[in-house]
Amino acid sequence: MKRMVTKFALVLAVIAMAGQVFATDDLMSNAKALFKPIPAKPPVLKGNPASATKVDLGAKLYFDPRLSKSQLISCNTCHNVGLGGADLQMTSTGHGWQKGPRNAPTVLNSVYNIAQFWDGRAKDLAEQAKGPVQASVEMSNTPDQVIKTLNSIPEYVSLFKKAFPAEKDPVTFDNMAKAIEVFEATLITPDSAFDRYLKGNKKALNAKQTTGLKLFIDKGCVACHGGLNLGGQGYYPFGVVEKPAENILPRADKGRFRVTNTSKDEYVFRAPSLRNVAITYPYFHSGVVWSLKEAVSVMGSAQFGIQLTADETDALAAFLGTLTGKQPKVVYPIMPASTDTTPHPVL
Repeated sequence: MKRMVTKFALVLAVIAMAGQVFATDDLMSNAKALFKPIPAKPPVLKGNPASATKVDLGAKLYFDPRLSKSQLISCNTCHNVGLGGADLQMTSTGHGWQKGPRNAPTVLNSVYNIAQFWDGRAKDLAEQAKGPVQASVEMSNTPDQVIKTLNSIPEYVSLFKKAFPAEKDPVTFDNMAKAIEVFEATLITPDSAFDRYLKGNKKALNAKQTTGLKLFIDKGCVACHGGLNLGGQGYYPFGVVEKPAENILPRADKGRFRVTNTSKDEYVFRAPSLRNVAITYPYFHSGVVWSLKEAVSVMGSAQFGIQLTADETDALAAFLGTLTGKQPKVVYPIMPASTDTTPHPVL
């Protein structure tokens, strides 16, 4: 009973939070108070300054499958920059055709998230980059083997020296991750229709999309999906009022509980960014929902205990479609050539 009361208190708080922003009847003014447009330039990373050489190195590493044990899987395999930064899989396929436990989040705009992974276990993109390389179900490699591979390729050694000029021995696992981080920080998607609306262009949204925006605020969605990235900034329980079907919310995956080992974090996840959500299906950490409208409906019942009408669902989905920004233009890099000393793939 206590847990149920707490859940309903959270719902009421969310709805109250949404209502408090309406000091005026001007939807645009209220939207500007709740959201921010994606900047045109990538953010400056604390402790990891970017340079053209470091970004170039990071791009090569991001696309290089030789970071994996099989030399078949790269960062781009599961976070494809041509597919909205995701992979169109329920859960990603890793080493030996193993299936991962959760849907791959988009890499686009991920630099603006408070932390990485669905449970927030990586504090930043550099820390995140190390995880899949070592995970047996993903790239199944080791730091020592990665460094052995990179050191066997003279062009990589030269690039690391240029990217990290102050270091005597710059080819390290940490520097690999830092280079990938500065490249991933460039993968932002500004100038969406909603961004243009936030900058004062009311015609950037049509009538249905504007209705969807108002519903998004009125229903309380903004409480978890506000700010610059429309999400990604906090941790929230999935299934506040009622738990979704078990295929959508697998009961064995208790979310952030795995990180904190505290009961209040059971089925708690980092709210995903809704930027580009219309092209980053399938949805939820389970990846079983392929329709954006169905995802909207699930959130209405699970988080607020409401049954959205067909018109409301259509309008909300239409608004979410305005969050697709200008996709990053990435030239597929030509990777440095291997040598006779480069380790061979292990399948």
